[in-house]
Amino acid sequence: MDELGRLKRVDPRSVWMHEAHDFTPWLLTNKDALAEVLGIDLELTSAEYPVGGFALDLIGRDLTNDCVLIVENQLAGTDHTHLGQILTYAAGTDAATIVWMATAFREEHRQALDWLNGLAGSNARFFGVEIGLARIGSSPPAPLFTLAAQPNDWHAHLAAAAKVESGGSGKGELYRQFWTKFLDRVHAERPLWTRARVPQNVNWMIMPCPVKGASLGVNFTGDGRIRTELYIDNGDRALNTAIFQALQTYRAKIEAAVGEMLSWEDMPTRQASRIAMYRPGQVTDTTQADSYIDWFLDTGTRLRAALTPEVVAAAAAAQPAEPLSD
Repeated sequence: MDELGRLKRVDPRSVWMHEAHDFTPWLLTNKDALAEVLGIDLELTSAEYPVGGFALDLIGRDLTNDCVLIVENQLAGTDHTHLGQILTYAAGTDAATIVWMATAFREEHRQALDWLNGLAGSNARFFGVEIGLARIGSSPPAPLFTLAAQPNDWHAHLAAAAKVESGGSGKGELYRQFWTKFLDRVHAERPLWTRARVPQNVNWMIMPCPVKGASLGVNFTGDGRIRTELYIDNGDRALNTAIFQALQTYRAKIEAAVGEMLSWEDMPTRQASRIAMYRPGQVTDTTQADSYIDWFLDTGTRLRAALTPEVVAAAAAAQPAEPLSD
């Protein structure tokens, strides 16, 4: 047997010398490292985000739970000041997924996050993530993030909530069962699509998209159909319309790549826009679950292939450049 290497810890400050200048910008462009340890899909959209007279390290969205996500970083052990900051920032941004990252968690602060999770229930979730680095032999150092605190019974809680809401046999439970099978297939056959591990009891699931301000979704529409979609919602109606119109200029190329005509829905009475494919389907028809998943995988693959660098760049050009932080 070949000799195995040994994993050696590396001091985070030997790579990220300054939290605001080094670690936060790195995390902004390497969100997958955080998504992996949390077990959710997420996007990070802005650093040094103003909250009153303060500056939050990172803000974005928890795509799995469809809510605001915030991250506060420390290249040191946890302290009371940052505990207060995460609560201030959560209130100021209406965040429901709150992440505190530090090189070490004091037991008192880990217990504080557990207590907050107990109070918040299903309305919010608090995570403590320990920042680490490791290498094998002379390899480059790699991020090694570990959970120090997470929502109580993170996986079991959502499953139980689905059963309570639906009485254990209604649509909520059917959705949870379907998304469980869907995630199993995606992780086995399309592992780059999503980091989500916990199925939910709702009719939709959204996943990351190369088009900024958009997500790729699969859902049951409620009118006897299932849908694969590119859903555009940047929080601003005018901006969503600009992205939608930019994509429309590539309509012929996108539809040719997908291999069928798409439904282009500007939805003028709503904030968002979408580009979608439909077929008949209902979550109550459990005998067809595998065929629905086959269709989701096929249409999702084709839609992703149509989002070429040229198309993504056109959508990005429709959005204003982010102001440079000080």
